[in-house]
Amino acid sequence: MAQSSTQPLPATYGDYQAWPDDQRYELIEGLVQAMAPAPSVSHQQWVLSIATQARNALRGQPCQPFVAPVDVLFPRGDEADSEVRTVLQPDVFIVCDPSRIERNAIRGAPDWVVEVLSPGTASRDHIAKRRIYESAGVREYWLVHPEDRLLMIYRLEQGVYGKPEVQELHGETAIGILPEVIIQWDEPL
Repeated sequence: MAQSSTQPLPATYGDYQAWPDDQRYELIEGLVQAMAPAPSVSHQQWVLSIATQARNALRGQPCQPFVAPVDVLFPRGDEADSEVRTVLQPDVFIVCDPSRIERNAIRGAPDWVVEVLSPGTASRDHIAKRRIYESAGVREYWLVHPEDRLLMIYRLEQGVYGKPEVQELHGETAIGILPEVIIQWDEPL
């Protein structure tokens, strides 16, 4: 749904829930962001590999992994879900606080988020989403660059992300906040 003169600004999750289901959107501070058409097969293979490894490592623990499309609401204080103006769908994420898991959405910051970069959304993932995740308190944010075989890791320290740690997508990487979860990059896709 493109932002139009008939759509009041800013859009809210209440508006978002009334839109047709045939296209995916995100809301960033009330601005409608159409998501790219279906991701590439390679993108989905990366998402599935990361999510499967996280799920296997977390069996029997309270932390739960999720994959898009799942709405993650970033409320300002205690506003009602219908009034929330920032709603994202991270590629892969983990939530350790079960009280954040609602019937139709996650309310509040996940603990760990991964965005697998696509050409059409890379700048949004690097800039706007990083800012949202940082201010909401996402403890660890990973950007996976499949084409360049790079991983950028942002860790929240004293409420801010510093410079990212940059690694090659080779060998393995443990999640800093959940060291029992180790992602193998040489897994066949």
